[in-house]
Amino acid sequence: MLIVATLIASVTFQAGVNPPGGVWQDNDNGHHAGRAIYASQSAAYYVFLISNTFALSASILVIISLTHRFPFHFEIIIATVSMIVTYGSAIFAVTPDESVRFRYVIAAASVPFILR
Repeated sequence: MLIVATLIASVTFQAGVNPPGGVWQDNDNGHHAGRAIYASQSAAYYVFLISNTFALSASILVIISLTHRFPFHFEIIIATVSMIVTYGSAIFAVTPDESVRFRYVIAAASVPFILR
């Protein structure tokens, strides 16, 4: 189960850092370089971002739960928190401000921890 959770965390992290469709390479036609191309389809990108964040958060919860008695548990938590901060920074960097309300993304990230 730990391997599956780690693979899910890896895939969802990568999808958040490199969103489907890539990012714009230039500042032409009303878009900005470095922003997600997929964000131009606001509703679809919103669903992707919420579900991807929820999956990452749930897999991180499983990883933390399964490694609770490991000798280096504290180090695993530090690495996990760093990964969460990196993920958040990446989605903030590639997501246009007007396309997503980030309070819903944060709520999606906290649901697995609240339910636990």
